[in-house]
Amino acid sequence: MKMPMDAVEWKCARKGKGIMEEDLLLSLTRQVKEEVVENYISERRLIELQIEDFHAQAERVRECCEETCRRFARIAYLMIQQEMVKRVMSLMGVPESSYWDKLLCRKFSRKVRFIHVAALTRKSKFRKLVIEAYARLRQWMEKYRRAYEDLQEECRGVNRNIKDFQARFDVLTMMSFLKSLDVLTEEQKHFLGENFTAEEVCSIDQKLCIHPLNFKDSSLPVPLALPPLEVIRSDLAELAHEVYHRYQPQARDLMESQAHHGP
Repeated sequence: MKMPMDAVEWKCARKGKGIMEEDLLLSLTRQVKEEVVENYISERRLIELQIEDFHAQAERVRECCEETCRRFARIAYLMIQQEMVKRVMSLMGVPESSYWDKLLCRKFSRKVRFIHVAALTRKSKFRKLVIEAYARLRQWMEKYRRAYEDLQEECRGVNRNIKDFQARFDVLTMMSFLKSLDVLTEEQKHFLGENFTAEEVCSIDQKLCIHPLNFKDSSLPVPLALPPLEVIRSDLAELAHEVYHRYQPQARDLMESQAHHGP
């Protein structure tokens, strides 16, 4: 037969139960803390990875832009004289004082694929060379345009995710919530801001803030809408004929150098 507990035993049992309840509360509180912090860290890391991917994509777009610039420089190179360069740029609709207009003074690096054309006369060959150079320039410009627009969309997507993250994980609100759990440990006092001044808490919030991407920081020029080859073919061919007629020795030397220029 079980004997009833005396007053001392009852108090000890009650105290033990209180300790167990307190331990359970502390355990649950710590689990909540860890889950909140882990969710914040994992979500923040995803955003940081997206930002890294954006910058990597921007670098690839920059490389595509550079390839397009080389094709621009080749067109200027084929025009031989600045007067003709201005005319072909007007024909292509290149705005004055634009990023692309400044490429007219850029030296042709020859780091482009060799253009092989066949014709019965040097004049016809030069004309085909100019037309093919423009066709390849436009192909690269369209490739750059697609890459540029894809990067813009990626920037908008990352910024939407940053905005959503900041709304779901407001640092000051999160710190206030964790402090309200009232876990009395030195660790909590240190990491949850209990010993921080208002200025220090504000500083933490600013340092942890993820700022939206600014597409302009990529320093990429806006792609040009070059006219289709079919639209300017005859005018381009006429201009090539005039260049060859007026600067025939230079045009022949140019084609000769092109013949020895590998892919």
